Amino acid sequence: MEDCLLKKIEISVSEAEKRTGRNAVNMQETYTAYLIETRAVESQTEGQCSPVDSLWRRYSEFELLRNYLLVTFPHIVVPPLPEKRAEFVWHKLSADNMDPDFVERRRIGLENFLLRVASHPILCQDKIFYSFLTQEGGWKEMVNETGFQLKADSRLKALSATFRVKNPDKRFTELKHYSDELQSVISHLLRVRARVADRLYGVYKVHGNYGRVFSEWSAIEKEMGDGLQSAGHHMDVYSSSIDDILEEEEHYADQLKEYLFYAEALRAVCRKHELMQYDLEMAAQDLTSKKQQCEELATGTVRTFSLKGMTSKLFGQETPEQREAKIKVLEEQIHEGEEQLKSKNLEGRDFVKTAWADIERFKEQKNRDLKEALISYAVMQISMCKKGIQVWTNAKECFSKM
Repeated sequence: MEDCLLKKIEISVSEAEKRTGRNAVNMQETYTAYLIETRAVESQTEGQCSPVDSLWRRYSEFELLRNYLLVTFPHIVVPPLPEKRAEFVWHKLSADNMDPDFVERRRIGLENFLLRVASHPILCQDKIFYSFLTQEGGWKEMVNETGFQLKADSRLKALSATFRVKNPDKRFTELKHYSDELQSVISHLLRVRARVADRLYGVYKVHGNYGRVFSEWSAIEKEMGDGLQSAGHHMDVYSSSIDDILEEEEHYADQLKEYLFYAEALRAVCRKHELMQYDLEMAAQDLTSKKQQCEELATGTVRTFSLKGMTSKLFGQETPEQREAKIKVLEEQIHEGEEQLKSKNLEGRDFVKTAWADIERFKEQKNRDLKEALISYAVMQISMCKKGIQVWTNAKECFSKM
């Protein structure tokens, strides 16, 4: 963490702006651009105020950056982006991705993504990421020149590896099951929260009806009028406070959603390990097959049924010279295969070591973040209940004075 980028520069996504332009097929489109601001930390510690560098990025550019990080660092649990369109929202909130409240929450989420990457001990050192923060023009071309798209594993290949790998690593299998369970649990929690928010909204707004009734009633009463009017005022204030409260709730929901999307990042690491394990097994199988062919040619015996063996019986044996030439070719292939297998084994061990270290780092971060988010959510709920008690305590005093 000594080389953490956040120790050198401050990073923020300070503003979101709605824009209109033309897309790749020359169709007019409306999109949101986000202002990224960076400032050097060193000059501030020396008592000087360093200038702020800023540039605009679209959400699609954030997506391009993350896709590049996923391919370039397959052993890392790459932080997720905030959702492109609103999910798990209570029905009073807009699911429109151009809604100002949604755009603001996404701005916060994008800033959080950049801070996560900048604080990661490995990702923060990537030059493409640094250019994303500091170089507006030519950045896309720079990313594409890395050729990362060619290195990306196809989903079909990954799916094939999942079903065909013979000796999966138990730790990664358990991690994949855990990520599935984590996603399921958080999805369920977000749905419950959305239902509770709907009911809470209804309860608060009903208090607005109390306020209206008490105010109307006060108009026809002389001795009770002031008490009823005051009680109605307390109910109105309580009713109107729900909008700010539920906006705060959405902030906690977004913290949970981040880990909902982290589950897929965990699975991406597991899929890459399965692919590497599958390639290793295929290389070992191919090496064994070549060794067997070489032994059969050298001894003149065929252990298993093969088309080659049948051909030899039908059309006669190969000459010693032909056999020697084939043995020589196979021996070269076996040598190459052994080197390749050794390299894949070493690569696999390095992947497991690095990936597991990052997974442990992620688990510590997850436990810390979710604990903090759930405690804050509980504190908010307690505060809301206290406000409700206070409103009815105030109403009771108003009624007592009538």
